[in-house]
Amino acid sequence: MPYFAIQVKSKTEQKLIAHARGRRESVGERLYFLRRSLRIKRGGQWREETAPIFTGYVFLKADEADPETSLFLRSLPGFIRFLPANDRISALGARDEAMVRHFLSFGEVLKKSVVEFDENKRIRVVSGPLKGLDGRIVKVGRRKKRARVKLELYQETFEIDFGFEALEPAPVSPSHPAAEPSLTDAKG
Repeated sequence: MPYFAIQVKSKTEQKLIAHARGRRESVGERLYFLRRSLRIKRGGQWREETAPIFTGYVFLKADEADPETSLFLRSLPGFIRFLPANDRISALGARDEAMVRHFLSFGEVLKKSVVEFDENKRIRVVSGPLKGLDGRIVKVGRRKKRARVKLELYQETFEIDFGFEALEPAPVSPSHPAAEPSLTDAKG
């Protein structure tokens, strides 16, 4: 089943979905608002918060954007337009749909990915929502534990921060012969 993108007023995404579910559950249950979990410092304290992946966008999973559903969604508070335009409603293209499906496979709120860094300090995604997006990572903030990823939706480019947890390499035990006690050193 394809996905359609709907532009809404920023910070009204959840309210629009709640209105849709309250008035017409069959439509509301097919609306998705993608968010990600981030570690944010406020007032000197680190805390986990959720933030939108695509601010101002929700996605409708439907065979088609039939006139009845289209009119219903247009009547909801915060609705701006279907993409690419209200008079040319079309499903997401293959690349955009694959990205939305990839993120939704981890749920509407994406948890942190697990990463590790190689000996050249390059990031490698082990698991989580960033898996498969390694080539799109444009910046890594190790202190804040964030990776900035370049994504595209309807020819618009977004740079979005995703949280990660880094696997620490196991400490290397000294293998130098001088570091290990020998039998000749243990006289006693």
